[in-house]
Amino acid sequence: MLVMGIDPGLTRCGVGVVEGAPGRPLGLVHVSVVRTGPDEPIEQRLLGVERGIEALMDELRPDAVAVERVFAQHNVRTVMGTAQAAGIAMLAAARRGLPVALHTPSEAKAAVTGNGRADKAQVTMMVTRLLRLETAPKPADAADALALAICHVWRGGAQTRLARAQAQARSHAQARARLGAPRTGGLGQ
Repeated sequence: MLVMGIDPGLTRCGVGVVEGAPGRPLGLVHVSVVRTGPDEPIEQRLLGVERGIEALMDELRPDAVAVERVFAQHNVRTVMGTAQAAGIAMLAAARRGLPVALHTPSEAKAAVTGNGRADKAQVTMMVTRLLRLETAPKPADAADALALAICHVWRGGAQTRLARAQAQARSHAQARARLGAPRTGGLGQ
């Protein structure tokens, strides 16, 4: 499975693509950062993020996209920009029919380090080890994007199977309800 991890941001949007499957070694396919200028108008920054992500999706053709779930921080302006960049990433994936998963920073940290409260240095070190890289991915946004992709490779399969099973159960329940429901209309009425 080829998973694109996206650490959303307006100034630096980390993008990392990992190939792998649960129980098998992971491989680095791509890592980069889409950058926009902090002095640019917001609409131009969002356009820059969109163009960068879409170009990478078209080039690398991931099977799934894992985006960091935005959580409330003290700085509302930062949260808004991060949420807008996350929305751009999800929209770009949806345009291509790609499944999107949202993972919290704690989930990604726990997946790669075993500790949901690991610091950025620990995450970067473990991403470097897990992908058998000679040098650590920089900046931290790039390492975080790779951690999201790794998290999805390892945990996303189970989440996808669970969601599929739940959808199938709902479908069966709806079918049973239709079959058990009394008929209305017909020839004699």
